[in-house]
Amino acid sequence: MGEIVVQCEVENTVDRANANSGLVEESGVRRASIEGVVDTGAVMLMLPQNLVERLGLETCQTVIVSYADERKEERLVAGPVTVRIGDRITQTQCVIGPPLSEVLIGQLVLEAVDMVADCTNRTLTPRTPDYPLLKMK
Repeated sequence: MGEIVVQCEVENTVDRANANSGLVEESGVRRASIEGVVDTGAVMLMLPQNLVERLGLETCQTVIVSYADERKEERLVAGPVTVRIGDRITQTQCVIGPPLSEVLIGQLVLEAVDMVADCTNRTLTPRTPDYPLLKMK
């Protein structure tokens, strides 16, 4: 089975709020169009350090991440970052990966945008057609 790679947009959530309030110009919103690998074994979004710096995201805490090969490592978390996949959008934090590492889209993002990974067909599709259906209980 191969990887699921999706196009997505990421932007600095604080910049967007400031632009919506008229405090900064639209051109001042730091954003990027990127490819991300859907990682159903990951919990959070992981963005490479160079992209986090380009987006101007603030670090907010340290976490221990556990990799598939059982290694554990301390990583910083930054945010808030807005993620758009297709017509679905969410705001979240991200683990800061090494510079130039691949973008990993974890379960928190997939749940928030209500999308399902089909590893056999290597696709990511909305669970419901019109709006995300979010479980509350």
